Amino acid sequence: MELLQLKYFQTVAYTEHISKAATQLNIAQPSLSLTIKRLEDELQTNLFDRKGRNIQLSSSGKILLKHVNRIFTEIENAQMEIKAEEHQMLNSIKISISNSRFLTGLISGYINEFPHSKILQGIGIRDEIMTSLKKGEIDLGITGHPIEDDEIESHVLIDEDIVLVLPYGHRLTGKGDISLRHVSNEVFITLANNEEYSDFTTMLCEKAGFTPTIAFEVDSSLLVEIIKLDQGVALLPISVCKALGLNYIKIKDSAATYSVGLSWLKHKRLSSAVSAFRDFIVSYYHEHQHLFKA
Repeated sequence: MELLQLKYFQTVAYTEHISKAATQLNIAQPSLSLTIKRLEDELQTNLFDRKGRNIQLSSSGKILLKHVNRIFTEIENAQMEIKAEEHQMLNSIKISISNSRFLTGLISGYINEFPHSKILQGIGIRDEIMTSLKKGEIDLGITGHPIEDDEIESHVLIDEDIVLVLPYGHRLTGKGDISLRHVSNEVFITLANNEEYSDFTTMLCEKAGFTPTIAFEVDSSLLVEIIKLDQGVALLPISVCKALGLNYIKIKDSAATYSVGLSWLKHKRLSSAVSAFRDFIVSYYHEHQHLFKA
């Protein structure tokens, strides 16, 4: 069993498609198929269940993938320790977040304190971030709702209040707080390109006994403009409302909080730069809790 075999197996496992994996690895498909077959023969088990052109990990494959991820993590740990010993560690930090607002407000403070750090930030959905952490492609991830996985460590940064945004002059303006069931007949405006958050707000409405009628699905800047035109209401995090100066009302519903979680790989040795950034993020959210409460 060779490391190259295991890297090929890992790529096939995450693409669930031999042709796509071969393209990613820049090798011929027959060669990749033969490598996987030899690995299965060596282990005397099927690692994948074939379903037409697609494949899925078998129960044995899932076990192997967990250990393969650990093997490559340990190899990366060894490489990092060697670089640290030779004083060649770079100050780069690879982080992916599911919403750009999760780093808004804190990044300038961090750069001022650590001016030599290099932050490489990506945007991805929750499942993509979890996969990237496991594969060692990123150091940190921030998602709505902490990632729950036995290979990943997660820390809840904040349980942010969700409020109902209203046009100025709306009949509910000035109320102390309300239950969402009182706006079941309103039309709603939602944020585009944020399935994670849209699913959450839909769940809030359904728990209140109704399915929201969506009139517009737009980005945050257009949402503000449309609300000012008295075209609907919206469910938004309180920090967004405060930053944009929106008119809002508190929600009584018990589930109207949105958890934001910071995650990293459990067994990965974090560089001093990544550790410092992780601790800075945690401290920022702790010190600025008032921004996330109605």
